[in-house]
Amino acid sequence: MLELCRRQLEMCFGGGGNDDELLWHTDKRSHASGNYSIAVVQANSSLEDQGQVFTSPSATFIGVYDGHGGPEASRFITNHLFPFLQKFASEEGGLSEQVINKAFGATEEEFLRFVKQSWIARPQIASVGSCCLLGAISNNVLYVANLGDSRAVLGRKALEEKLNCAPVVAERLSTDHNVGVEEVRKEVEALHPDDAHIVVCTRGVWRIKGIIQVSRSIGDVFLKKPEFDNNPLFQQFVCPLSLKRPVMTAEPSILTRKLKAEDLFLIFASDGLWEHLTDEAAVEIIFRSPRTGIAKRLVRAALEEAAKKKVMRYEDLRKVDKGVRRHFHDDITVIVLYLDHSQESLNGRSRHQEVYDCITTPVDIFSLRADESDL
Repeated sequence: MLELCRRQLEMCFGGGGNDDELLWHTDKRSHASGNYSIAVVQANSSLEDQGQVFTSPSATFIGVYDGHGGPEASRFITNHLFPFLQKFASEEGGLSEQVINKAFGATEEEFLRFVKQSWIARPQIASVGSCCLLGAISNNVLYVANLGDSRAVLGRKALEEKLNCAPVVAERLSTDHNVGVEEVRKEVEALHPDDAHIVVCTRGVWRIKGIIQVSRSIGDVFLKKPEFDNNPLFQQFVCPLSLKRPVMTAEPSILTRKLKAEDLFLIFASDGLWEHLTDEAAVEIIFRSPRTGIAKRLVRAALEEAAKKKVMRYEDLRKVDKGVRRHFHDDITVIVLYLDHSQESLNGRSRHQEVYDCITTPVDIFSLRADESDL
């Protein structure tokens, strides 16, 4: 039994040669029209990122949930979003933007119910939230829905007349709902013309009410529901809340796109990756690298950049413990999904009829590593 557990843990971590005790990854798994790979590195004392992939012969779902204020919201989404998607898609005869909106709304309502049940004993739960990035492929149609500043990027072949520039092009598929982006900041200000402090710049960073950078999320109830904003726990913040209306929303931006033969792969990642790599750099790394372990390769590239910014070696950064590691980089979750087109898949039929799989990232990598060392 112990040997079986050891082999299973080695499968999860990609074997015994992993060089970072806060890194978890899967090298390569199958979905209906290709392969995918996942990697997560933990920086916070409690891992606030969560990721998951569900595959079947008819659909593939990808989720990246970047929590803030604690891990509760991202873990909650992991247990609720996919079941809601499946429920509403079954009721309405298939996946659609309406189904996705309903699933996001139901997840938000369930988390609000959870907060109401918990917040007297744990008042800080009202300030916990999570970005939420969803990818779904069904009948050769890609849906990307997003709350917050995680990001989905497509790598596709360049058009023939542009091959002299680069063989692969990065196309961003999601919107960053972050008030550091001027367009988003103006959108929030326009929705609250009577609030001079709706967005303020503190220490060179734009934040809603001086508190949070993202304008859309699951959770962050105290910024959405007036009954939660007068808790003494929140009086530490820069601006008085006194909510007249929600200053954040859980309404996702949704992109729908029919997949094309030139579409090569998709990257779904929390903002911890994009703080250190551009869309173009990430796409180039994938295009130039072997498939096996590709998500881990992107995470390592981001960590090497983070180390360089602090004028230190990567070898030294990977020895820094969780919690302290947050001073160098954020939690990072990366899912890379390859798109291997055949005529069958382009017509909405799977080449891998046997593919049923569901994988969710660990809730805490450090503890998982500790368990592995005890075997």
